[in-house]
Amino acid sequence: MNSKAISLFSGGLDSILAVKVIQDQGVSVQGVTFETPFFNARKAKETARHIQLPLLVVDITDRHLAMLKAPRYGYGKNMNPCIDCHTLMLRTAGNIMEGKSADFLFTGEVLGQRPMSQTRQSLQIVAKNSGYADFIIRPLSALLLAETRPEQEGKVNRQHLLAIQGRGRKVQMEMAKAYGVRYYPPPAGGCLLTDPMFSRRLKDLFSHDPEHETRDIELLKYGRHFRSGELGKIIVGRNQADNKALQELTGKGDTVLSMAELPGPLVLIPGGGSEEITEKAARLCVLYSDAPEDEGGTVTITRGGQSHLGAFSPVSKSDAAEWII
Repeated sequence: MNSKAISLFSGGLDSILAVKVIQDQGVSVQGVTFETPFFNARKAKETARHIQLPLLVVDITDRHLAMLKAPRYGYGKNMNPCIDCHTLMLRTAGNIMEGKSADFLFTGEVLGQRPMSQTRQSLQIVAKNSGYADFIIRPLSALLLAETRPEQEGKVNRQHLLAIQGRGRKVQMEMAKAYGVRYYPPPAGGCLLTDPMFSRRLKDLFSHDPEHETRDIELLKYGRHFRSGELGKIIVGRNQADNKALQELTGKGDTVLSMAELPGPLVLIPGGGSEEITEKAARLCVLYSDAPEDEGGTVTITRGGQSHLGAFSPVSKSDAAEWII
């Protein structure tokens, strides 16, 4: 058939099977996956390696953030703008399709599998708004959807496409066995925007810091986050992994606090902060340290390359609960 196609490849079982179905027709397939601070390409890279699929990784952070602040079709249960996000991905993949002179795009989407983004109406909206509706095939559910231009032109044989729908996985697992696909990750969202805690933190960031940078979003992934009024944010590491990540994300203008004599968290005040917020951060540092309950401790405070020590009592647990984001 000598056709060429672009696969929007997540690395999950459905996207693997979509690739196999299209490759079975002699179509040359190039995988494309996307990265932002909210999802990464690790799963796609690993799976593409197993099925020997050439994979292009595209960072869409800037365009995704612009969309995320005002998605045309709103959010899901949390901060997940699934319809607008999928539209952006298909639009970007369509540009790649044109640049590589490929014949069509395809995805591993299954009709009815996801209640927000994979209804018949949602699939149609996403395709239309991407600007490439005539070139998008969903091979696993194609027989339940309208015939597309690549099918009409013989770029792919519609009779060899499928009619899977719903949330069940039995058909896909049987297909995986038939194709000899032994490695595929379990189904999972993988997007931080579906996480309630992360979404709360992101809303807080958008409302208090409209000039935020990508680093500010990365910081949302680690530690406990506190905000006392309009003083600014305090981030308290929960464990050694958090402490290490926060240390690596620390910038020149930040204030960093840690216990001088006892094990405890690394505490970060992005942007430095006032003396008032520094005191609150120090008291949070003591609260979450190994200091005996209701007893104080000595905290090292570092700002602008200069460090000094201070003795502080722990903040009350009720105040900490009130400040937490």
